[in-house]
Amino acid sequence: MLRILRRATTVNSAQLPSTGLRESGPTVSQTKQVKQLDRVIIRFAGDSGDGMQLTGDRFTQESAVFGNDLVTLPNFPAEIRAPQGTLPGVSSFQVHFADHDILTAGDRPDVLVAMNPAALKANVGDLPKGAAIIVDTHDFTKRNLDKAGYDTNPLDLLGDANDPLGDFQVHPVDLTGMTVEAVKEYGLSRKDAARAKNMFALGLLSWMYGRPTEPTTAFLENKFKKAPAILGANLTAFKAGWNFGETTETFVVRYEIKPAKLPEGTYRNITGNLALSYGLIAAGVRSGLPVFLGSYPITPASDILHELSKHKAFGVTTLQAEDEIAGIGAAIGASFAGSLGVTTTSGPGIALKSEAIGLAVMTELPLLVIDVQRGGPSTGLPTKTEQADLMQAMYGRNGEAPVPIVAPQSPGDCFSAAVEAARIAITYRTPVMLLSDGYLANGSEPWQVPSIDDLPVIDPDFATALNHASPKAAEGEPDEFWPYLRDQETLARPWAIPGTPGLEHRIGGLEKGEGHGNISYDPANHDLMVRTRQAKIEAIAKSLPPLEVDDPSGEAKVLVIGWGSTYGPIGAACRRVRRAGYHVAQTHLRHLNPFPADLGDVLKRYDKVLVPEMNLGQLSRLLRAEFLVDAIGYNHVRGLPLKAAELAEAVGQLVGEAEGTEVDLGEHGLNPPSDHEEAPSR
Repeated sequence: MLRILRRATTVNSAQLPSTGLRESGPTVSQTKQVKQLDRVIIRFAGDSGDGMQLTGDRFTQESAVFGNDLVTLPNFPAEIRAPQGTLPGVSSFQVHFADHDILTAGDRPDVLVAMNPAALKANVGDLPKGAAIIVDTHDFTKRNLDKAGYDTNPLDLLGDANDPLGDFQVHPVDLTGMTVEAVKEYGLSRKDAARAKNMFALGLLSWMYGRPTEPTTAFLENKFKKAPAILGANLTAFKAGWNFGETTETFVVRYEIKPAKLPEGTYRNITGNLALSYGLIAAGVRSGLPVFLGSYPITPASDILHELSKHKAFGVTTLQAEDEIAGIGAAIGASFAGSLGVTTTSGPGIALKSEAIGLAVMTELPLLVIDVQRGGPSTGLPTKTEQADLMQAMYGRNGEAPVPIVAPQSPGDCFSAAVEAARIAITYRTPVMLLSDGYLANGSEPWQVPSIDDLPVIDPDFATALNHASPKAAEGEPDEFWPYLRDQETLARPWAIPGTPGLEHRIGGLEKGEGHGNISYDPANHDLMVRTRQAKIEAIAKSLPPLEVDDPSGEAKVLVIGWGSTYGPIGAACRRVRRAGYHVAQTHLRHLNPFPADLGDVLKRYDKVLVPEMNLGQLSRLLRAEFLVDAIGYNHVRGLPLKAAELAEAVGQLVGEAEGTEVDLGEHGLNPPSDHEEAPSR
């Protein structure tokens, strides 16, 4: 019997959600059990040509339509086509879905769907004892076993004393063979027919977990409407997988995960890159500015360019430049001309753009610089996540060139972070760095679509001849436009669109004289301008809300503080520690430069401060330098998100040190029954 180690209760099969396939397929056998679960983690894994990303995405969309809370983790090779059947060529997609609020894609899958030996070998080490493995037996040939590093076929040892898979519930299924047989009527070659095996797997898993099938059917009909044979084969394979689940004796249990109770509203499943794109469009609408994106394609940021290119109706212009420097140069020019200039890249591209970012600092023009971080240095790990660009964002320019830094905490939060970055850039006349990462960019979650009226209005406050008179006018001398007169509250200079009568002015990378903006080499003036630009960035802190600290008991002696995509693992780890009966506080930083005004006071309230990061301790260094606090780093740079269970153990150990006691998380540590616990919502 397929067994998943989660709280389960038996329900009647009539309680299952309706699907689009039941009417045409066999009815559910009365011998089939239906068990109710609170959450499940599934990982689809196969060769990079097996369609695992598509399979995972479709299962995710089905779960989103059903109403589950979910978080996903796509993981794929950097090579366009890695050697077939090898470990480096394995592509996987993990989805964690639940009937309650969850924060991560999960540490260890409950179910692994492995399409070949390499997929099994690469992923079996992540499985907890008792997990289910559905494995396609078709490709377990000697050649493929050798490629994967197997001396013996592990499927031949099932049930033996030396069974390497003895800790798991293994279900060998000839997915490929049954797919080829099912789609014979469409006259495809065996190779093309076998490509539909991912749809067979999707159909089987959709049956097992009561997923609605209409979204996948509609997707396939739209995607392959011009290729009837391919459409027919994929739909047939999908239905065959569903019907196999209903009729086979291999699977005698199916599962129900009820919809999550989310706040009332309209929801859609969204990736971080898509949410960020929508946020940029919304910022343009709320500011009344046309959006201009100057970008050079780079993984994992390219999807933003692809998405924004579809939205000319919202006043968005996109330019795929010949290189990184041209992309940001065009964006700066667009900002000078009165648009919201944006450039997107990843870490290596930020290095190339650094001089131009310094130019935007010197000219004090609004500009959004979006860094979707990946593993480095150099070209590093193009498809793997990391958050090691914080110091580069803070200091990666020549001279004193301070730049505000904003970081989203989840895929859906990328929308709000983009709007906030635009608010700062436009209001304070400065380039702003937005630090997303590969996990946020490619991962997804349900996102509540906001009302346009709930978004902030951003006033560009363009200079006119009437609202920006120079001091000379008060002295009776001929008036002239001074481009570096400043707002007393924000220290922002006026933004004058070229061609506005009376507002002609000089701009460039050389130091400016205070107020009049003419080129100046005066030492005292340079000191003044450097300090003024720094003070302008520091003034942003006045506009930030108080830092939110999640400390339910008010008795915590340990604070866990993070930024960016570590929000999910930190939140899940803190839930586990609290569930075990201990006290811990959590806060998360959206604004990394400047820090929130009350951050120092928050840090002083706790005996110990833990800073989990996917780098070697960049935020912890900044906190130590700024606030003289003994910030302790928890640092992994594996190209993967932090694991909540491992982090929970580290948090528990620190809590024990602070409270002078032994902390035992027990079942709440490495293998908790659920992540369900009160916590700040996403």
